[in-house]
Amino acid sequence: MEKNNCFHCGLDIVKEEQILFDEKEFCCNGCKTVYEIFSLNDLTCYYDFENAPGATPQDISGKYDFLDNESIVAKLLEFQEDSTAIISLNIPHIHCSSCIWILENLQRLQKGINTSQVNFPEKKVRINYNPEIVSLKDIVYLLSSIGYEPYISLENYETGKNNVDRSLTYKLGVAFFCFGNIMLLSFPEYFEVNEYWLDNYKPFFRGLIFALSLPSFLYSASGYYVSAIKSIKTKMLNIDIPIALGIVVMFIRSTFDIVMDYGSGFFDSLTGLIFFMLLGKMFQIKTYSFLSFERDFKSYFPIAITKIKSDTTEESVPVYDIQKGDRLLIRNQELIPVDGILISDKADIDYSFVTGEAIPITKKSGDKVFAGGKQIGKVIEMEVLHSVSQSYLTQLWSNDVFQKNVEQKHKTITDQISRYFTPILLLIAFAGFGYWIFFDANTAFNVFTAVLIVACPCALALTAPFTMGNMLRILGSKYFYLKNALVIEQLAKVDTIVFDKTGTITTNTKSNISFEGEALTESNLVFIKNVLRASNHPLSRMLYDFLPEGKRLKLDSFEEITGKGIQAIIDGVQVQMGSADFVGKIEKSSIQQTSVHIKIRDVYCGKYVFNNEYREGLSKLFGDLSTQYQIKVLSGDNEGERALLATLLPAGTEMIFNQKPEQKLEFIKGLQEQGKNVMMVGDGLNDAGALAQSNVGISISENVNVFSPACDAILDAKEFKKLHYFLKLSKKAIITIKMSFILSLLYNVVGLSFAITGNLLPLVAAIIMPLSTITIVSFVTVMSNYYSRKIK
Repeated sequence: MEKNNCFHCGLDIVKEEQILFDEKEFCCNGCKTVYEIFSLNDLTCYYDFENAPGATPQDISGKYDFLDNESIVAKLLEFQEDSTAIISLNIPHIHCSSCIWILENLQRLQKGINTSQVNFPEKKVRINYNPEIVSLKDIVYLLSSIGYEPYISLENYETGKNNVDRSLTYKLGVAFFCFGNIMLLSFPEYFEVNEYWLDNYKPFFRGLIFALSLPSFLYSASGYYVSAIKSIKTKMLNIDIPIALGIVVMFIRSTFDIVMDYGSGFFDSLTGLIFFMLLGKMFQIKTYSFLSFERDFKSYFPIAITKIKSDTTEESVPVYDIQKGDRLLIRNQELIPVDGILISDKADIDYSFVTGEAIPITKKSGDKVFAGGKQIGKVIEMEVLHSVSQSYLTQLWSNDVFQKNVEQKHKTITDQISRYFTPILLLIAFAGFGYWIFFDANTAFNVFTAVLIVACPCALALTAPFTMGNMLRILGSKYFYLKNALVIEQLAKVDTIVFDKTGTITTNTKSNISFEGEALTESNLVFIKNVLRASNHPLSRMLYDFLPEGKRLKLDSFEEITGKGIQAIIDGVQVQMGSADFVGKIEKSSIQQTSVHIKIRDVYCGKYVFNNEYREGLSKLFGDLSTQYQIKVLSGDNEGERALLATLLPAGTEMIFNQKPEQKLEFIKGLQEQGKNVMMVGDGLNDAGALAQSNVGISISENVNVFSPACDAILDAKEFKKLHYFLKLSKKAIITIKMSFILSLLYNVVGLSFAITGNLLPLVAAIIMPLSTITIVSFVTVMSNYYSRKIK
């Protein structure tokens, strides 16, 4: 019977059973329906990425009725707030670029879905949707109807257990068993001695060798065949094609030798080849897992939260020390690090970290608040429901909404090389076979197989990710936390550095503060202290720590106006503090100072004057940086400290004062229009726009739970003096990548030279192949660690 392939899923269809629609052939009504859905929604581009990429949709009537239960859905959701809900679903069928494309365009198929992002390695899709328009059950049925039925296990969600895939371990065990026994049975033939019993039982032992090779050939190596077939179907040749071809050719040749009684074939080499290939794959997976674990060290970025110990005492603790039942104090602009219950009467929460939307949501006492929200307005208290998930905070920080669209050159180079690698390799293998077949058939088959096995782009592909990954780990261990590996590449390109002043080059922990004006009453001091308690501005934190402890009062209202100051009502009394203009005070003195003016009950009380302490090593850092970079200082303060800064900073450093947040952003944009690669260093509070606009935005963290999602890196304040070191290290990372590229190319050239001349056995090639991966990983690790210690 004549067979064709289904346009949607690629399965064979008998001519008599085919379904014709829109001049295309389908194997069943399910595939035809999916094609219709895509056609009606102008999504037929799905078929342009890959040929027959879909799966046949299954009938799931009633299977997901449990999703009508709101309590079950609440356990599955990552986030749920009014018109926004977020869920991550496991989609086992994700396998190609078409899958990614359609799953990231779900909003075109279903009204109510806002965005969807695919995590291809984990086969997950994270969906942001409006539960008022579409239910989770509707989304699951939609996914199932287009062939992407999710895997939902309530047990896994409730216990937190993940099913571990041990198939590679089983395949490796079978391959080792077969390899070991075949080597033992082949041992007598290596010596080619004439012996009665060996000669008489040779056919039996050869048959046993053949039988033992089958589990290894059919089961252990099956992953290579499946990958190769999929690759051929999609017309995108991958490295598994030459590997699978080499294994099949070696098996056929060895079987032919036994059948024709030419010898025992190469089954020892074949099973050894499969074993060492799988061992190399296991090593690679374990190394990636280790790298991922090390990468998670970044999760412990230096973010602290205020924990309430009693009615009068508070302490600042690392977020990962928070436990269930703790009471937390969340100030204006602080990130909520955990899910909890609101204790205060009212709160306005900005969930832009989670959703990308900056519209605040009002919560009442007793309501649940989710991790990732940002408190807007007066200070609030909350009770922790469960301890913080560092990886979840990291995930929020790395939200694609805040990613900068920058091309990663090394990734592009790797992709280009990999694309042409397999066709060229196959050409070399067949050319070598064609040449040697006229001289020696054994050598010809050895050359063909060795060429296919020894040349591997894995080492080439691993250079950039392992270098970047190891560098991220090193930087993390030195309290410099990067959002992703791309930031390293951007750091290496920087030529201009812009610093904020207050809270960035000045320290929040030390300052000589004095008060000028009429002596404040004890009640006024209590008002000021309680208003400052809700603010995260560097000057507010310094002044709060400076003032004596007093009675805790409840704020009636609180508003912090960026670049100006704070106005609040406490016990019915209006309190204003900030710049002179903000409180309506005209400065008589021509001497400008960093100060906070106080106005209570519409009466001007005086000002607190700050003689700022600059960070340790500031003068040396700026001196070192000025030799390679243009340095600029932006400040929202007045010019009171220009003269002092001029003595600390290198001659010619541009200093601009009285800058509002929007002016800082425009300044950065102006530099970029001049062709500059700009790095902005700020405190993350008033610099969000400038940090987002810059090529690299670094937020300085000093024991407060405030940083902007727009920043690309977080630097612990105590390591500020090492900024030049971090920049030099990023450049060395790029040099390491280039060196490892050359090393991996050299390995392939040398390996192919030995293979094509017949001086490399397939078994040796199989051992060398994973060794190339080990070599590259070892090289980049050693070089990264060497540079991290050598650079001063």
